[in-house]
Amino acid sequence: MHPSSALLVWLVTVLAIPFLGLKGLFLLALLAVLGNLRSFRIFWQRYLRRAHFLLLTLWLIVAYNTPGEAWQDLMLAPTYEGITEANLQALRLVVMLACLAALFAYLGRDGMVSALWGLLRPLQKLGADTARLVVRLTLVLDNLQSPQQPGAWRQMLAAADGSSHGPDLLHVRLPSWRLLDTLALLVWPVLLLVIAKL
Repeated sequence: MHPSSALLVWLVTVLAIPFLGLKGLFLLALLAVLGNLRSFRIFWQRYLRRAHFLLLTLWLIVAYNTPGEAWQDLMLAPTYEGITEANLQALRLVVMLACLAALFAYLGRDGMVSALWGLLRPLQKLGADTARLVVRLTLVLDNLQSPQQPGAWRQMLAAADGSSHGPDLLHVRLPSWRLLDTLALLVWPVLLLVIAKL
């Protein structure tokens, strides 16, 4: 599959996730994990462990800000409706992270760069400097892959010499677009609509 096609399929999936119910979310998570079993380890180690405070914060905000009947009639407890909605929103975020892990496992760093380059190339005709944007996004992806020391951002801001630690040359290999890529972009939204009906 063309890297840009895979990125577009992921983007359509992310846009559809807020409209999926519990059954659809579980099915989509199962597809994301089974589609690339290698992504489950990446998903567990890099995404879920790093996002646990975000998930907890999201759950607390939604659970306590949704009106309804208090859980167990306790004064400081969230509502039943809030707990249900918070569980659903947290599950949506987990499924989104699972899809992102599957995308990274499928494409890898070089595939992501190629996908971004392929999607942004038409903007060159409008005068946008897409090459600079792709290089910056590549540096961001490189920084996300390597663990940073505490306070590393201060050292980067304090560096006055302007030295960079990124690669001097970036090679982008973009395969040709095939019929399978077009079919994937036509069929996948239909499948998501079917999943949303579950």
